[in-house]
Amino acid sequence: MLSGLPACDDNALVHSRKLQSLIRDAIASAGGWIPFARYMEYALYHPGLGYYNGGATKLGGSGDFVTAPEISSLFGYTLAAQVRQISECVNKKTGAADILELGAGSGKLGVDLLQELERQNCLPRHYYILEVSAELRERQQHLLTEKMPHLQSRVSWIDRLSDQFCGTILANEVFDALPVHLVKWQDHEIYERGVAWDNHEQANEFVWVDQPVDNNTLKMAATALSGLINPEQRGDFSYISEINLNAGFLVQTLAKILHVGAVVLIDYGFGRGEYYHPQRDQGTLMCHYRHHAHGDPFFLPGLQDITSHVDFSAVTEAAVKTDMSLLGYTTQAHFLLNCGVTEILARTPAEDVHNYLPLANQLQKLVSPAEMGELFKVIAFGKQITEPLIGFAGGDRTRML
Repeated sequence: MLSGLPACDDNALVHSRKLQSLIRDAIASAGGWIPFARYMEYALYHPGLGYYNGGATKLGGSGDFVTAPEISSLFGYTLAAQVRQISECVNKKTGAADILELGAGSGKLGVDLLQELERQNCLPRHYYILEVSAELRERQQHLLTEKMPHLQSRVSWIDRLSDQFCGTILANEVFDALPVHLVKWQDHEIYERGVAWDNHEQANEFVWVDQPVDNNTLKMAATALSGLINPEQRGDFSYISEINLNAGFLVQTLAKILHVGAVVLIDYGFGRGEYYHPQRDQGTLMCHYRHHAHGDPFFLPGLQDITSHVDFSAVTEAAVKTDMSLLGYTTQAHFLLNCGVTEILARTPAEDVHNYLPLANQLQKLVSPAEMGELFKVIAFGKQITEPLIGFAGGDRTRML
């Protein structure tokens, strides 16, 4: 166990060791080494054992992390203003707009969105949820039944994307959990960081092993970044970071199905220049276990989240290549303020201290630069959306892409 992290119970430990054994077998079958991206895929998404496909509680006070919808309903209520505008644009062209949420967490965002859209009399025709976690899907269904049973007929859980979609596609903290490749630049050479199993002298643990990059797509991406991370071309330079090829693949997939509408992504990350700053020489990979953040992805595989920040420049390039237009890029703080979060807060009178103060504190967490306001960004891409989106009316950050 890492020092300072909570201990897990025996059942959880057995669960983790099953996944550890499975990954170890995969490493042996691959000749003793697998790319970190494959390890991360096993650790997060292996059926029944991976973090998102196992039974561990992930969100909220008893989980491993808290997302914006869990912090406050103000987030979903405010996002509804942007969804409504997109839906109105789509309705003018197609007559019907849907919503598709990728990775819906506890279901809180969907419930808040639907409640606010119902209040504004602009409910979507359908609200689709694509969720890989059986445990989270069950939580989502329970929450919807509890909070909005009369809207159950509008909500559907899907296992695959449709061939064509019109409306708004939402992804809140989805891209940070996509498996990433780890790359090491050293002495003018480029290596891929992978995982091996060390069974010498009773070590019995996963270890890092670097190999020359043989994935052509990854090598091209890493080579293109070389001048950015090592501008002085020093021979003694050493730098480790992530390249998220899966983010580009997912954006391209969404672009293929989107006919009219917009994709709205909300996540923590940077534009390329900041992401691959020469001083950020250890990358952004981070693990979350029971509200403790640490840097060891080999700790209790299957029981902890593994994430990396999003390179919004790479995401934008993938979107533009597939004929989507960049509709806006800004911080979460600016986006929420642009969409009227303070007006939504004002629905609760300040004199009602018992209800107002908790909401004001929640808003502070959502927009404060010291909390989520600056690190989290919102970016939107679209097809056949010509009207400027309200969420990006101020605080434009496209120059940082």
